Amino acid sequence: MTDRGWGRPFDDPIEVGRRKLVTLRDAGKYFAALPKAVHDAPAWQAAMEALILVAEQGGPTMLARIGIMRALNRHYAFNPKRKEPHWGRRKLKRDQ
Repeated sequence: MTDRGWGRPFDDPIEVGRRKLVTLRDAGKYFAALPKAVHDAPAWQAAMEALILVAEQGGPTMLARIGIMRALNRHYAFNPKRKEPHWGRRKLKRDQ
């Protein structure tokens, strides 16, 4: 397998609805089929730059995969304060 080109597979396929993006070419076709409003979003532009960089310069496919996953999940925000840590708060002797 070559280290460059659009036919390179991702380490783990990306599932988008019923579709699976297995190669860089699949991801490029998916990107090209997006509506213009989504296509012009900054997250998708960054994902496409990473995809082209990996395909043409031979970078790691994980870079393109991360870009696409971030673009797909751009509306979900991570909230670290949504739960207490599993170990809970420490109880001090004076609080008993």
